[in-house]
Amino acid sequence: MAMQDLMSKTPSNSVTFSRPNSLPERRGSRRCKITQLMRIRPSDPEKEHFEDLRGTMSVSRSGVYFQTSEKGYEIGLRLFVTMPYSKEPAAINREYLAEVVRMDPRSNGLTGVGIKILMEMGIQQHSYSFSAPPRK
Repeated sequence: MAMQDLMSKTPSNSVTFSRPNSLPERRGSRRCKITQLMRIRPSDPEKEHFEDLRGTMSVSRSGVYFQTSEKGYEIGLRLFVTMPYSKEPAAINREYLAEVVRMDPRSNGLTGVGIKILMEMGIQQHSYSFSAPPRK
């Protein structure tokens, strides 16, 4: 076998992530390249717990893409995502149920993760009450 033939073959365990420009866009909504802080943790109590604080790379109405060094992500993993996230007592944090739908190895050593927002769980407020609860 010639040396050029050996160099042109890719091993069967390597994966390429390029997308030809001729394919139509499959996303349902446009993406915005904004950075918002998120708090991400697995929703499945059977999975090993982690808490990941990350900034978004791009956001749409139904999904988010970010990069991480956390090793606990896998395709199909359900997550609780608080976005935008703030520790401020008066902050209004929205929590969502999401699912990992994409994982890309990045050249910087991190992993790109795409998540699909499945539903909103509600507003997470840090409120404190110093009065007695109302009587029924």
